[in-house]
Amino acid sequence: MSADRTTRAAEPGTTPRTALLLVDLQEAFFEAPGLAVTRADVLAAVGALADGAREAGAPILLVTTEHSRDRSTWTLSMFEDDHGYLFHGDPSTAVVHELDTSGMTGVEKTRDSAWFGTDLALRLRNLGVDRVLIAGVSTHACIAQTARDAYAHNVRAAVVEDAVADERTEHMRTVLDLLVGDRQAELVTLEDALALLRS
Repeated sequence: MSADRTTRAAEPGTTPRTALLLVDLQEAFFEAPGLAVTRADVLAAVGALADGAREAGAPILLVTTEHSRDRSTWTLSMFEDDHGYLFHGDPSTAVVHELDTSGMTGVEKTRDSAWFGTDLALRLRNLGVDRVLIAGVSTHACIAQTARDAYAHNVRAAVVEDAVADERTEHMRTVLDLLVGDRQAELVTLEDALALLRS
């Protein structure tokens, strides 16, 4: 998939162009009991965000995790366990069936951050984006690291609280509070996020 258009980066002092980042909405992640119970609510919120972004003409980037069977993309813990996962073609690697992916641009990652080893920064720069709304799973890992790395790239990040979830529920609030406390991201509701997209 590719973006339909490119624009110059937003000028300083102008209203930022907002993109929607949907992270790890794949079957494998929702197999965890803590995420399975949130699936319907999270995906309903994500669906509303995607519809809002389409209506507003905002870019939607669908970030997924995928590894190679040849071990070339494996993480340290995968090597330690001598067990890989999220391989191309595996049913568990597929995007959740509830999500309408029309109009979305795919970005594949192999680590928690959507920025690490991907062309996300280039894509957003070409689209004139300097603010991202982040939704998906899991909050303590991929959502948090993606938000922190957005800050490192001078891209404003907002985590949509209604549209994220975590299998480690005891860590979720702490991680979100740290992001806000470190001034690396803001928290917004689904309603606020839709208003940002419309603006």
